[in-house]
Amino acid sequence: MKIDVLTLFPEMFDGVFNSSILKKAKEAEKVSYNIVNFRDYSDNKHQSVDDYPYGGGAGMVLKPQPIFDAVSDLKGKGSASPRVILMCPQGERYSQKKAEELAKDDHLIFICGHYEGYDERIREHLVTDEISIGDYVLTGGELGSMVVIDSVVRLLPGVLGKVASHENDSFSTGLLEHPHYTRPADFRGMKVPDTLLSGNHAYIEEWREKESLRRTLKRRPDLLENYLLTDKQKKMLEELKKTID
Repeated sequence: MKIDVLTLFPEMFDGVFNSSILKKAKEAEKVSYNIVNFRDYSDNKHQSVDDYPYGGGAGMVLKPQPIFDAVSDLKGKGSASPRVILMCPQGERYSQKKAEELAKDDHLIFICGHYEGYDERIREHLVTDEISIGDYVLTGGELGSMVVIDSVVRLLPGVLGKVASHENDSFSTGLLEHPHYTRPADFRGMKVPDTLLSGNHAYIEEWREKESLRRTLKRRPDLLENYLLTDKQKKMLEELKKTID
């Protein structure tokens, strides 16, 4: 996968793309990162990328020319039809489902804005996806794009050690993930559930399934509204509802 990021602050990405899984994915040639300062594409001598909004108002608006020219150049160096993603608080609320969708593409271009907003023609004629990572406003789109890129890259084949490492993640199955424990079995009087020490794999899987339902019911019951429960899970859920306030 090829990932291009248009930003006015390329230095923000140095640590993120050169650490942990994102670094390993790059070294394994599963992904390439290209950070572009779109100020370099400005066609005026001052290299300005923003201007006052028509009609007046506070703040500055990003001009279309530098971003259109940057995206056109990147298309010529990669895919002719990449996903062009605008990081924007007005965009689609980001989800694991969206991460899985983006992970199937081979070329993503992220546009990270600053200032008051974007010229609307960028949104209408250039962008394929608008994404928001939550109902709050950040200084710019950089942090949001890092979140999206991290969640996408880890899904690429061969990036994580085991496929199951992400297949059972919270939200990947539609439910929150079950609790995890490791050694020692007894830490300062706090013990690992006996089921996990039993060696009975069928029993363990049933415990994990039930705990996943319990955690989802308690913390994110809204996820259950659109989740297709099996008959077995329906029975588990009815039992759990009697034990959860």
